Amino acid sequence: MAAETPPTQPAPRLKSRYEGDIRPALMDRFGYTNIWEVPRLVKVSVNMGVSDGKEDIKNLEQAIKELAMIIGQRACIRRARKSIAAFGLRAGMAVGCKATLRGVRMYEFVDRLFNVCLPRIRDFRGLSPHAFDGRGSYTIGIKDHLIFPELGYDDVAKTRGMDITIVTTAKTDEEAAALLREMGLPLAAA
Repeated sequence: MAAETPPTQPAPRLKSRYEGDIRPALMDRFGYTNIWEVPRLVKVSVNMGVSDGKEDIKNLEQAIKELAMIIGQRACIRRARKSIAAFGLRAGMAVGCKATLRGVRMYEFVDRLFNVCLPRIRDFRGLSPHAFDGRGSYTIGIKDHLIFPELGYDDVAKTRGMDITIVTTAKTDEEAAALLREMGLPLAAA
């Protein structure tokens, strides 16, 4: 009796587009000779600060639950490294949550972020083209996490901001900008 093979899931839409359209376009534009020279996504890091988590742990748990609904995996708790008396903060207190996405979840999250969530921002005119770090990573700061369609207004007790860092293998900001523009990142004119 032969063992049945499990059904395979189709590749994410953005990954298929990258392999079929974006990678060849970048090879032509920058003159790459090998497909491994072409910039690609490595990981996406999502961080959410929860300043009121030090008073009540339920606020932190709610933030972790909301972040898990957005990204599709559980976030881990971030703790303060140092004590800062001015903020009433002691080393070891919970101050936020973070998660790192790779593989299928990364491509699906980036696709949703570029095509669904960012256009939902009020008075959105594109992201800053100056947010690259010089090594091919791009950081987006979001003030209100309600732009994600997974969250409803009834599910959220307090609006929170988050930082999203998209890490690529690009060596320069120009290559990273070309990759992310091809993927659909709405960058404003410089």
